[in-house]
Amino acid sequence: MYVKVKTIDGKKEAFIMISKLTMVEDLKHKIEKELNVKKDIQRLFFRGKQLENGYKIYDYNINVNDVIQLMIKINIDNTQSKATSSNDSSVKKENKEEELVEAESLYYKVGDAIDCLDQTHGAWFEAVIQKIFQKQEEVVYNVIWEFDKSFPFNVPETHIRPRARCLIPFNKLSVGQKIMINYNVDEPKEVGLWYDFTISNIENKRTLKELSGILHMGYDHQLEILKVNTKGEVYAIEAAKLLTERTKEDEKFMISTGKRRRVAANCRTCMDNPNKKCKECGCKVCAGKQDEHNLLLCDECNDAYHLGCLNPPLATIPDDDYWYCPECKNDENEIVKAGDKLKESKKKSNKKLGRDWGKGMACVGRTKICSLVPPNHRGSIPGIEVGMCWMFRLQVSEAGVHRPHVAGIHGREQDCAYSIVLSGGYEDDIDNGDEFLYTGSGGRDLSGNKRTAGQSSDQTLTRMNKALAKNCYAKLNDKVGATSTDWTKGIPVRVVRNAKLKKHSKYAPEEGNRYDGIYKVVKYYPCKGKSGFRVWRFILRRDDPSPAPWTEEGKARIATLGLKPIYPDGYLEAMKKSDVTNAKKRPALSDEKDIVVKENKSPPKKRLKQQSYALEDELKNLIENDKLNAKLWAECTAAVFDGKGTFLQYISERFTCVCCLEIVYNPVTTPCAHNTCLKCLKQSFSSEVYSCPSCRYNLGKTYKMTINQALASALLFLYPGYESGR
Repeated sequence: MYVKVKTIDGKKEAFIMISKLTMVEDLKHKIEKELNVKKDIQRLFFRGKQLENGYKIYDYNINVNDVIQLMIKINIDNTQSKATSSNDSSVKKENKEEELVEAESLYYKVGDAIDCLDQTHGAWFEAVIQKIFQKQEEVVYNVIWEFDKSFPFNVPETHIRPRARCLIPFNKLSVGQKIMINYNVDEPKEVGLWYDFTISNIENKRTLKELSGILHMGYDHQLEILKVNTKGEVYAIEAAKLLTERTKEDEKFMISTGKRRRVAANCRTCMDNPNKKCKECGCKVCAGKQDEHNLLLCDECNDAYHLGCLNPPLATIPDDDYWYCPECKNDENEIVKAGDKLKESKKKSNKKLGRDWGKGMACVGRTKICSLVPPNHRGSIPGIEVGMCWMFRLQVSEAGVHRPHVAGIHGREQDCAYSIVLSGGYEDDIDNGDEFLYTGSGGRDLSGNKRTAGQSSDQTLTRMNKALAKNCYAKLNDKVGATSTDWTKGIPVRVVRNAKLKKHSKYAPEEGNRYDGIYKVVKYYPCKGKSGFRVWRFILRRDDPSPAPWTEEGKARIATLGLKPIYPDGYLEAMKKSDVTNAKKRPALSDEKDIVVKENKSPPKKRLKQQSYALEDELKNLIENDKLNAKLWAECTAAVFDGKGTFLQYISERFTCVCCLEIVYNPVTTPCAHNTCLKCLKQSFSSEVYSCPSCRYNLGKTYKMTINQALASALLFLYPGYESGR
């Protein structure tokens, strides 16, 4: 198989041909040859784990086309210590410059109730002055939030002002006036925070009182608001007065009343009620809010736990920089830190294997799973055309056409068979194209991890043989077999022919694995095979509306659809950059040409210009009717010239639901031009998330979910039957 090695900065990369039993030190040796990076300064990482010498690639679950990151070690000299010493001196100088001296202010004094600007939200909150300092020529105020428990902090004089106390009647407001209002940026109809607001328009009716204007979020950001329902709460912004000009009335207003302005509750479950038990804002175990100094916050989920409620309980707060609750904490025995070695597992065996598995694709695991249809799907797969060809059996499995990697029959004994592969593995097979004689499975000794062997015992009509027999339109008979009374009514079987069949059949593909359509079981019966043992034989006949790929009509259809051999991701690029192409095994085809010119042989004849794939008239009409996705359809139809396979790939990429990661079913096209499954969007709304799953565009609680029938019809036309998997 092949993997991609890429440096952390992305400037260097290379494809490396390896086996799953390749040692890490051997991989480093190959990287040294390809990228000219010495083994001693290589650090390899895969999925957060550092690859250590003495382990195999198999131990790290590295699969085909996976990316291994390469970090190049850097020699560290005394420059770091010099830099730190210079930084320390500069910090000391800054600390000296920032020394604060207690002083007095012309406008405020310690204990004054003020409004303070919170830079995080850009809103004003009630605060109290604790101390007043002098920093060079500037006055700095040490304040603390009055109603939110926190530590004192320093702010400049521009960030504070006298506490708002005067409510302004709505009929006294005027255009251009700057006031303080309550507004929720995320949910305008809900209670929010207090911001400054400049009025640009006033809507004063008997049943409607609304403002329009500019919302000031701090001093740097402004937001134009078209409609603000003030609910009768509009405060005047108070100007600071000199201490010498303060009256007794002013002094009275500078003392806190202990009442808080209306703000949004931090916890919607208990609405910040201190006497109500709540697991959202209190202890996750006992739901209590007492002993807040003993509440420990998880650095992952931010939930709180009393020290005594933990299991086992803690006596003191941990000294670690990060603390995780029991639900978030990972088992330390399973964590592999940078520089640590892998933990002993079943995969790492002390036994040395006698031979390597090789660098081929036979031992590679699946990287994709077909989810368009369920595993027990009968009949053709949506989007799979007769004549499609895949280079490896692994790809056929990923496409869902024939799911087992090695077995020739895919089925369930209690149900039926769904697909079979013809690869010339049985000497009793006879292939006549539209009809073939297929030998059942079993009767072979495959111990020792063998892929195939000679017949060594009688076959029985059980397991996969029984599953294939159930496809025949006749009563099951495990003694003498049966013949279908009407073979066309039998259960369909998908048939794939492998290039290994070329030794025995002229209908096999030149290379790879080709999907040849739907067949039906006509007859099955037991007989004595060439090996002398009893075998079960099945007669299957083609029953597919598409022409067979070996016929002239089939070849013309393949050319029209632009069907080309399909390779694994990165395979062609890896073959070009490796020495495997010089081996005696089958050569890789080029991206642009389907014929490889061998040395010392005459070049191939000039190929005729092929007709490109064209959209059906019905599909064109469906696409034109989908006005909401015109831009996406334009991108897809631009790829039609490259063949139907490329066209379907574009569609699957652009019409994938962001929630379930499948092709959208019963699609809802949102106002922001994104498509989501109706079921997925309903689930999102049931969780009180009223925004587009793709871009967080606010749809609102009352959004009407309407299925885009034009898009739904187009997808059903392209992927007939894909709704069965949903």
